[in-house]
Amino acid sequence: MADVAVEIRDRVGLGWRPELAAATLGHLDTVDVVEVIADDWFGASARRLRALRTLASQVPVVLHGVSLGLASSQSVALSRLEAMARVADAARPEFWSEHLAFVRAGGYEIGHLAAPPRSADTVEGTAANVDHAHRVVGAAPLLENIATLVEPPGRHHSEAEWVAAALEASATGLLLDLHNLHANATNFGFDPLAFLEHIPAARLRAIHLAGGRWITPPDGRPRVLDDHLHDVPEPVFALLEEVAARAPRSLTVILERDGRYPPFPVLQQQMDAARRALAAGRKRRADREAAA
Repeated sequence: MADVAVEIRDRVGLGWRPELAAATLGHLDTVDVVEVIADDWFGASARRLRALRTLASQVPVVLHGVSLGLASSQSVALSRLEAMARVADAARPEFWSEHLAFVRAGGYEIGHLAAPPRSADTVEGTAANVDHAHRVVGAAPLLENIATLVEPPGRHHSEAEWVAAALEASATGLLLDLHNLHANATNFGFDPLAFLEHIPAARLRAIHLAGGRWITPPDGRPRVLDDHLHDVPEPVFALLEEVAARAPRSLTVILERDGRYPPFPVLQQQMDAARRALAAGRKRRADREAAA
């Protein structure tokens, strides 16, 4: 029996921010999907959650968590997962996501998305937390790679090896943040394409695009800081083309911006650049398959 072709329908959207809300709603013809920060709605009133439900009736919505710390050394508190479930029930998102981050241990909350020790123990802990989240929220989250300015202690694997192992153990997909990948590759001297080689292509489900800036820490060695305050740099669009050439499934691409907001046409230009990168990658994939 011949293989059934999978239709690829990539989408490009924008992170939902109050400062951009009016412009976003006024240009839904150019925004395929919006990503809502779920934590902003934890503890929201029923009336406020109805506003989220109204938004979801106008444009496809996905949810993004920023505080669960699924790669932390202790279990995620049930209260946090129940808050996520309440927001998900209101938004009915197409999917939700969280970071592969370490944020708490021993009763302490560090208030930062830190890179976890890359070990078998944290792979196992991540899988347990994802399973718990799946049972409470009703769906497993996509997992997002994070940016770091320091290599985590206690590491036994490269970042790519550890992320691939965490995805396999958790039986879920990847939200691949391409600026995080670009920043880590630049700061620690590895090939981002080699990272992509380690990630099973079928796990690629969603993409984050963002910008950052160069900083010079006290050690005097310049590094790229992922700050979401700048335009997407060209190397990130090049990585998006590479991902599109590999991914066998449709991708949801989200442009993240968290401050220093430019005029909305500038954001539209970056979304259009993402669409061009996706189209170029998909053409490469189609040409490769046709020649096989």
